[in-house]
Amino acid sequence: MASFPHQRIAIIGTTAAGKSTLAEALSEKFNLPYVELDALYWGPNWTPVPFEEFWDQVETAIEGDRWVVVGNYQSVRWLIWDKADAIIWLDYPFRILFWRLLKRTVQRSLSRELLWGKNRDTFGRHLKFWSQDSLFFWLFKTYWQRKRETPFFLSLPSFNEMKIFHFKHPKQTEAWLNSLVIDA
Repeated sequence: MASFPHQRIAIIGTTAAGKSTLAEALSEKFNLPYVELDALYWGPNWTPVPFEEFWDQVETAIEGDRWVVVGNYQSVRWLIWDKADAIIWLDYPFRILFWRLLKRTVQRSLSRELLWGKNRDTFGRHLKFWSQDSLFFWLFKTYWQRKRETPFFLSLPSFNEMKIFHFKHPKQTEAWLNSLVIDA
């Protein structure tokens, strides 16, 4: 069993990597406030909130000494990473992410799950692979970009003291999560 002393955690990874699921598990296990960047960014009808409002909400959410933040928004990356004491990068193979995204999209479309209290996913929206509204488009657009830029960003001198967890398969992440114990 491994102890987990981190109190300000940023979870990053491509669409459908399981960032939110991991954040919820860490939040529950260690009683950490959970911050979902998508919930702060998206208004009704998938309309982004104004940038200043988004920035202010993120800044307020990470004012405390304890939190787990999930998301990849470039506009607030440094705000979050500069305050984090650990970054968890879920860096899974494309085939796993594509399959997870397909399964999740179908489930959410059929269940009409309400996302962040404001929006619902529809399968038709995501089937338009060429549309920027499609998460499949987003996966294709960002997967290789994140594979290139994330190692570069995490290698910057300002992150030399940062604890970085880099998981390349969901089973690796699950085993790590199950090995964690609460510090007494």
